[in-house]
Amino acid sequence: MEKNRVILSLLLCGVMLYYAMPHLVLTTSSLQGIFSISWLTFALFAAGGNLSSLLYAPRRKKAGNQKNSVRKPLRQRG
Repeated sequence: MEKNRVILSLLLCGVMLYYAMPHLVLTTSSLQGIFSISWLTFALFAAGGNLSSLLYAPRRKKAGNQKNSVRKPLRQRG
């Protein structure tokens, strides 16, 4: 379920970037340009965080292998 949430967040970040890029003005040094650059930076951080969460998530082992495996008793010192 966690993987689905991360994929959905990544897709939403992509949609927001796709919609916002034509409206952002990056060439001015006014307040509008500062806002555009900071918005783009935060959007790329959000997309990068979701992408790293997707790529570096720990792998789950199959549930069937864990249930059928029998643990060997530990040897006790005597």
